[in-house]
Amino acid sequence: MKRLVNIVSNTSPENKKKMRYIAVGVWNTVFSYVAFVFLYYLTYSWLHYMLILVLSQIVGLTNAYICYKFLVFKTKGNIVREYLRFYVVYGSTFIVNLLLIGLFVEALGINPVISQGVIAILVVTMAYFGHSRFSFKESLIKS
Repeated sequence: MKRLVNIVSNTSPENKKKMRYIAVGVWNTVFSYVAFVFLYYLTYSWLHYMLILVLSQIVGLTNAYICYKFLVFKTKGNIVREYLRFYVVYGSTFIVNLLLIGLFVEALGINPVISQGVIAILVVTMAYFGHSRFSFKESLIKS
């Protein structure tokens, strides 16, 4: 354990940010996935899985923005501008998510819960690049 603490304490600020991003990304992925599963099993008999995905994304995105803003990127820029950029990035990944879940469920016959678990891995990777280069990029925030 002491060795792990030494490794973390001797890590560059940029790598520490990446480690925080991974930790928060894991949390957000779990949180959003649990929200989807919870809403799915609560409402699947009367609500289409695509609408359930939209509702769970709203809950998940609010949680994600707060975590990335204050725990990962720690920016001090315009909150409204950041929030809008954040939604542009997640809007893009959400479109990919909608297309893939439709493909997985309708074309491949995979259960929506399993499909969303697999798709989440791709979405997290896409989101990191979008947030680090657009949503929370310091030069964009200060402008």
